[in-house]
Amino acid sequence: MTSPIRRLLVGRTVAALATALIPTTLTLAVVRTGSAMNLGLVLSCELLPMLVLLPVAGVFADRFPPQRVVLTADLIRAAAQLAIGAELLGGRVRIPDLAVLSAITGGAVAFGTPAVRTLVAAVVAGHERLRTNAQLGAAQGLAQTAAPAVAGGLMLVVGAGWSSLLTGTLFIASATTLGGLRLDRPLQRAERSAFLGELCEGWAETRRHPWFLANVLGHGVWHLTAGFLLTLGPMIAVRHLGGDTAWVVIAEVGAVGMVVGIYAASRLPIRRPLVGVAVGAAVFALPLTAFALLLPIPIVTAAYFGGMFGVGLLSPLWETTLQRRIPQEALGRVGSFDTLISFAARPLGLAVAAPVSAAVGTTTPLLLGAALVSAANLATLLLPAAWETPGTPAVQGLSSGSHDEAPSSAA
Repeated sequence: MTSPIRRLLVGRTVAALATALIPTTLTLAVVRTGSAMNLGLVLSCELLPMLVLLPVAGVFADRFPPQRVVLTADLIRAAAQLAIGAELLGGRVRIPDLAVLSAITGGAVAFGTPAVRTLVAAVVAGHERLRTNAQLGAAQGLAQTAAPAVAGGLMLVVGAGWSSLLTGTLFIASATTLGGLRLDRPLQRAERSAFLGELCEGWAETRRHPWFLANVLGHGVWHLTAGFLLTLGPMIAVRHLGGDTAWVVIAEVGAVGMVVGIYAASRLPIRRPLVGVAVGAAVFALPLTAFALLLPIPIVTAAYFGGMFGVGLLSPLWETTLQRRIPQEALGRVGSFDTLISFAARPLGLAVAAPVSAAVGTTTPLLLGAALVSAANLATLLLPAAWETPGTPAVQGLSSGSHDEAPSSAA
């Protein structure tokens, strides 16, 4: 493993842990106010700037060196988290302050997310990207699994303020690690035009790839149904499957399944990555169906493992496919639309699951979700592009530069 790739992995692992600490720390700090409205306000203030700024951030990712964009985004997140930590250590939870600082954090996340995808394409050669994306995905999955325990432990021992200070310090470490990356292979850049023109060019490039739009729609359905399951699953587990412990076991087994899927992505002989992406998303119908039918807990647990295994499998395959098929000079803008759909659909599912289940019960929405997630993702297999192998020449986009990626290790 070359030094730049190792540095990339270290920096993104540290950033993934810091990012995963934020929602748990904020939740534990704000919930002490006794107001669910306060918690919803603070978390929404982080989400909304992401949704609004992502298309703009995609232009920045294509205009400027990605390591500089990531450096700036991580330093802004560090400053916001350090400010939150200082406020919490002061002993007062001022919701307006936390809301503003959360909004700043969300804006920085929006700018950093598409730049990371571009940074991987710039640092990692084509034949190493699947393995690197799998390693990055595994690090993120482990961080998301460990973060609640880390944040909760810090909350109990020293308080939420110190958890935010740790988060800010981790972002500083990520910024200093990634900010100095040297790109051995210069990124291809389209001729710079007016900002709005570049934004429109990014959307035009997005529409040039029907396979991309179809998969993004399928992933949006997956995020929507995942929001339903994350809301209704714990309630079903507590009422029908054995209580709180049942949900903890199911969730932890699912986390293991996701990590195993990520690990397997670069080791299974998957010749057609988009087929793996479609099937990986579609198998999320298994846990949705198992919960809907109130099957015994061993079957529900196995189904959740299988569903999360599919999610883990599709993640590095999808990232590698984007980095191979989308022209480098448009990768930030095109990728930002993918992230936008993902960020928007999950909260929608979380928000509407409870009122829908109150009106019609849990069985109908979960079974409907299972049908939708399988149909929306398997439908992408009707496109010829889904059956292309990594050796197929990449398409040309905004510039006439050629792509020199070698076939991925999954071929």
